[in-house]
Formats: sequence, C-alpha cells, structure tokens
Amino acid sequence: MSAIVTAVSSNGEYSFTKPNRDSIMLLAGLGVEGDVHAGVTVKHRSRVAQDPTQPNLRQVHLIHEELFAEVGDDGFPVAPGELGENITTRGIDLLGLPVGTLLHIGDEAVIEVTGLRNPCLQIDNFQDGLLKQVVGRDEAGNIVRKAGIMSIVKEGGTVRPGDPIKTELPSGPHRPLERV
Repeated sequence: MSAIVTAVSSNGEYSFTKPNRDSIMLLAGLGVEGDVHAGVTVKHRSRVAQDPTQPNLRQVHLIHEELFAEVGDDGFPVAPGELGENITTRGIDLLGLPVGTLLHIGDEAVIEVTGLRNPCLQIDNFQDGLLKQVVGRDEAGNIVRKAGIMSIVKEGGTVRPGDPIKTELPSGPHRPLERV
C-alpha cells in the first residue's frame, strides 16, 4: 500500500480539535498557515510557559489513520482532526520513523520528523479513558506513545487529502523518536 494523506486540518484558535480542510498550506520554517501552532518559536501553551524562546519542533502534527481503527475497536470513535493533528496519513509507520526523516508530501511540501507527540490529559477531556489507549507500556515497561509525530516544515507547499507521501530516511545511524 502506498502512503497517502487522508485528511488535513488546521485551527487559528487554541482548541483541542481541528476542523478538516480541503487543503492546508505549509510554510517553510513556520508550519501550517493560519494554524495556532505555526511559528519559529514554540507555541504549545505549556512549553511557552517554560521557555517561549525554544525552537518550535512541533510545527506540523501527523497521526496515522490506523490508530483511529485501533482505538475504535476498543470503543473510542475518533475522526481525523479530533486529536488536534494537521495531517492524517494511511499506509506509513509514522511511529517507526527515525528522527530526521524527510516526508515529501504532494508535489512540493517537505517536512522533517522531529519526534513523538507527548499526549496530555486533554485527550481524556475529549473522551474519558482515551489517554490510556494512546499511551501505554511495552513488555519491558517502557512508555509507548501512539498519538502521532511532530515535524518542522523544510519546504512549503499545499497539502491535500489524497496526496502521496514519500519517505526519505536520514543517512548515518538512525535515532529513534523521543517526545518533543
């Protein structure tokens, strides 16, 4: 199966969910045009409170559509944009990508994977018990975060549902994703 974009979402106001759009424009070095999390420096409220000068490694949030099926089977219906992601994908193991992976999306856009989304209590405010579905532990007791990945925009462009995604792995030793 080829990797594709299944939905795009953005919101100019702070809210947990983001409405779906026909397209979004990615701006190099900034993020999604008109989205509250766009910018050179961090925009996430808790991170701004810690240090507003931190670089924004969370310009674009991606979630794999397969997660929605997984949590749906456990009684948690979730649709694209409802967990606050900008790009919903199908056919790509987002969580298995190493740091620095480039994702070429559509004809122009290129984003660089920076790390894992660190799910917060807002997920339980959205649907009680959902947080435990997207954060768990493996057999060794390590925390497993499944609520998508974060990235920065290297090359801007329009992204639409149906756009193909091509993966370009970084050279050298691969570093696994950590929370950002």
